[in-house]
Amino acid sequence: MRITEEKDLRDIETASTRRLVGKPARLVTLIAVGMSLFHLYTAGTIVFQPMVQRPIHLGLALILVFLLYPWGKRSPRNRVPLTELILALGSIVVNVYLIINWTMASDRVTMIGAMPGLLDLLFGAFTIFLVIEATRRVIGWALPMVSIVFLIYGIVGHLLPGILGFPRVPISRIIAVNYIATDGIFGIPLGVSATFVFLFVLFGAFLQKIGGGQFFIDLAYSLFGRFRGGPAKIAVVASACFGTISGSGIANVAGTGQFTIPLMKKTGYQPAFAGAVEAAASIGGQLMPPVMGAAAFIMAEILGIPYISICIAAVLPAILYFLAIFVMVDLEAAKTGLRGLPKEELPEPKRILKKAWYLFIPLVILIYLLVIQISPMKACFWSIMAMVVIEIAQQWIRKKRIDFRPILEGLEAGAKGMLIVVTACACAGIVIGIINMTGFGLKFSDFIIDVARGSLLFLLIITMLSSLILGMGLPTVACYIILAIISAPAIVELGVMPLAAHLFVFYFGIIAAITPPVALAAYVGAGIAGANPMRTGFIACRLGLAAFLLPYMFIYGPAILMKGNPQDIVLAAISGVVGIWALAAGLQGYFRQPLVMWQRVILLIAAVLLIKPGLTTDLIGYGLVGLVFLIQRAPVWMGWTFSKIQSQNPKFK
Repeated sequence: MRITEEKDLRDIETASTRRLVGKPARLVTLIAVGMSLFHLYTAGTIVFQPMVQRPIHLGLALILVFLLYPWGKRSPRNRVPLTELILALGSIVVNVYLIINWTMASDRVTMIGAMPGLLDLLFGAFTIFLVIEATRRVIGWALPMVSIVFLIYGIVGHLLPGILGFPRVPISRIIAVNYIATDGIFGIPLGVSATFVFLFVLFGAFLQKIGGGQFFIDLAYSLFGRFRGGPAKIAVVASACFGTISGSGIANVAGTGQFTIPLMKKTGYQPAFAGAVEAAASIGGQLMPPVMGAAAFIMAEILGIPYISICIAAVLPAILYFLAIFVMVDLEAAKTGLRGLPKEELPEPKRILKKAWYLFIPLVILIYLLVIQISPMKACFWSIMAMVVIEIAQQWIRKKRIDFRPILEGLEAGAKGMLIVVTACACAGIVIGIINMTGFGLKFSDFIIDVARGSLLFLLIITMLSSLILGMGLPTVACYIILAIISAPAIVELGVMPLAAHLFVFYFGIIAAITPPVALAAYVGAGIAGANPMRTGFIACRLGLAAFLLPYMFIYGPAILMKGNPQDIVLAAISGVVGIWALAAGLQGYFRQPLVMWQRVILLIAAVLLIKPGLTTDLIGYGLVGLVFLIQRAPVWMGWTFSKIQSQNPKFK
């Protein structure tokens, strides 16, 4: 079963879009292709000034949103109403005006005692409305409501008592910061979206269009299908591979899940478990380098470090996460007696590699260029160019002619796939602008430190809960941006390495996609599996429990992030692997044979001790794991010993 090519990533993640035909459809394709070509041009040459690059980026995205996404359920799906055309035209006007006048407008707002012009304020207010409305259509009400609450706070917050209060900020200042400055809508998040993120999403769209997504699924199918619980292991491996090119958890579920979930059900897995495996494995795609979620690029910009540093730090945690799910499904298969797929139903790995080995080339180029410290934009640009050359060469070899449709489809899918990121970054920029103007971020950081009474563990728990709650209603990128401003600084203030603090909130924003009651990735998996969404969410939570513990390793043991001397990193990796295995066995209640409750408790305690860094805790953890291992093996050894005694001493027969 192949991935449905007609569904782009954002159609999967959001409500249904308009299905346009004829001239409107060609217009949308033209705008989307033009948007991708613009970003490829700036990546290959030089990026424009921020207040040129970002308005073009936002303006094109807003046009596509209003043409593709209906305002509500009653809005027609087969045509574009006049009101939507007016909003699309308004998106052009406000951004073109800003591009033409940005130097003069920014001078007016930054001069002491000066005020922006009336047209600036009118267009600025309209831009805020357009961003909030576009975000509502693409993502839903959660993030727009957060931004509206912060806008109201910025207007009336001077009337509030205590730490919530601040000196009065004129409404004109709020509008100006969000429209003619790089502190609000056109701030860092949208800047990263307009440069790095777009190119990486386009990279993933291209790789899918030339067959990369299906190639990785087929390869996982051929390598792991024959083992016990094979389809579930295919889901884990395929999701890890597919995640490296999609950077989206929910799209990952819908892409690989169409193939893996029916296979899991066919071999005996319960529907809820099948959907949960795919959901838990798929959200890990945002953790897997080299193409992580959009939030990872924003993290690199906020921290002022190269993106490759984020990738290096994320490698070991991502491997441990997928290992945990892999072991969980293996033990589930052993416990329930599920076998692998028949050999005759499986393709040969050699045949798959021989047929499409060249699809590794763009990934190798991308990783190599990132490692040698070339700009992520340039690295992605040349990787995309390599894919174009590969596609053209393959077409000529196979058909002796060149069809540019896959390339155009990749350009179109890349632009459409960015709409959720662009709107989320722009809308989150409103929140950031208000936070910076009012000083709310510093006040909140001090407040939660006071609440935690200086306890790092208590502060981490508060931050974890905040991440999970926000992540239930917000995309990962928006959740990370907000918490990076208001929570991460508090963690850093207590002596934690900045990268570890930011990865902490990043991970929990991702995990929210499988955390009930609003577990979007689990809901998508449940829909494909025909299972109860809530039950699927709870099972996915159990399968992904390792992800709830790994972020604490970042804080208490930075070696897991490849920080420190090689010996510490190796020891952290070994203890992490053993700890993950103990956690999986304890949760599943099975190793070589079923575990009784006290054995499960011992393994869970060992897992916590091994995950917490430190020689003493590691030695105790290893000892507890060894104890359970010996107990599990004892009946086998006793049987073997008795058989040997019988063979050597006939009187014992």
